[in-house]
Amino acid sequence: AARAYHESWTALTMQAVAPLLDAAHVGRGTRLLDVATGPGHVAGLAAERGASAVGVDFAAAMLTLAREQYPYVQFGEGDATALPFPSLSFDAVVSNFGILHFARPEIALGEAYRVLRPSGRVAFTTWATTAEAVGLKLIYDAIEQYGNLNAPLPPGPPFFRFSDPQQCRLVLRETGFVNPHVEQVAMRWRLPLPDGLFDAFFFGTARTGPLLSAQSPEALGAIREAAREASRAFAHGDHIDVAMPCVLASGAK
Repeated sequence: AARAYHESWTALTMQAVAPLLDAAHVGRGTRLLDVATGPGHVAGLAAERGASAVGVDFAAAMLTLAREQYPYVQFGEGDATALPFPSLSFDAVVSNFGILHFARPEIALGEAYRVLRPSGRVAFTTWATTAEAVGLKLIYDAIEQYGNLNAPLPPGPPFFRFSDPQQCRLVLRETGFVNPHVEQVAMRWRLPLPDGLFDAFFFGTARTGPLLSAQSPEALGAIREAAREASRAFAHGDHIDVAMPCVLASGAK
């Protein structure tokens, strides 16, 4: 799934990288840890700012992609809830859409706190709610209408838990961070018609993909058709263009 994810989601999630690095005050000389680095873009762009960047991920396929693209950045396998670094190692810890995949986000943020130096910064992104993230709304409406939203999923927090700014501030304070700040970042998602939206979720996601795969063949066909139909309202020529904002939360040690 790593290549499929890479193609359909990269252009979208890349739009969050500069705001994420800004929120963590990343610049020349910053020692940065990128958790759930995926294809490595955050660590790579931090290095371009002059930061000393390290990226960790538990998916070997993602690390292969990251090393291909950013050979000058240090990447390694690592678990967000048991980071393989000594305490007080970094000035900034960031995660771009990683928190969705952490079975125990509080533990992961506690680990970020541990490896940060005093006054170091943490920052993470997650999707806004379906009320604002149209791409998510289209696929989740289709699943709700024709399938089952309660199919078993890989471990992780409730999908929209951190779409709520209050939950972000709460979890940051609970894990020891001060001055939590939450903002929304406007982003646009461009996908090919007719099935770009469905395929992006089916082939390219670690949580919604398995949710789709768990549907019956009949339901899945109906969901695909509904997503195709709903996409047409956002058509521009041979592609769709939808709002897909994210929530960006940050705090200081």
